[in-house]
Amino acid sequence: MNRKKVVVGMSGGVDSSVAAYLLKEEGYDVIGVTMQIWQDEDRTFQEEQGGCCGLSAVDDARRVAAAIGIPHYVMNFKKEFKEKVIDYFLEEYLQGRTPNPCIACNRHVKWDSLLKRSMDIGADYIATGHYARIVSLPNGRRSIRTSVTKGKDQTYALYNLTQEQLARTLMPVGDYHKEEIREIAQKISLRIAKKTGQSGHLFRSGRRLCRIY
Repeated sequence: MNRKKVVVGMSGGVDSSVAAYLLKEEGYDVIGVTMQIWQDEDRTFQEEQGGCCGLSAVDDARRVAAAIGIPHYVMNFKKEFKEKVIDYFLEEYLQGRTPNPCIACNRHVKWDSLLKRSMDIGADYIATGHYARIVSLPNGRRSIRTSVTKGKDQTYALYNLTQEQLARTLMPVGDYHKEEIREIAQKISLRIAKKTGQSGHLFRSGRRLCRIY
């Protein structure tokens, strides 16, 4: 019997790391992928500032993948991230609006681009460490449901996912509280068990230093 293949977006944090572990325990053929989204910042700048999917995150994700026994790769999404997230954020901000780059990143990078590439390499699903759940409705459609812990719920950033995308997405962390996720990470001796999140992505725009959240 062929196992279903799932690509897990691994940021190097505890949530996506445990998501990969849980799916492997459920019997999936798991592949870890970290998305390269940083732009022209040099290595020193990235290491000092950190942030989502930076260079230190790649190292953490690679160590976790090795610890739980899954392959790990880095996929380049620099072009998509700049066009769909950074440029969008700057244009909206200059117009006096308050854009949400996380929603743009989820829609255009994680679910449009990552999902397509994952399907191209034969994956059945993608998975993330979001605190949300996907449920099947009586009419056959799928819906986003809040996670078991309202304090960490992230459904607000996932409202625009399509039915096709929901059908191809797994979110195992949504059934757990944050404390339980950390306990699982400690139980399997992951170094990132107590790691705190570094929100946003830091980049340079001309002479200006910007962080988008």
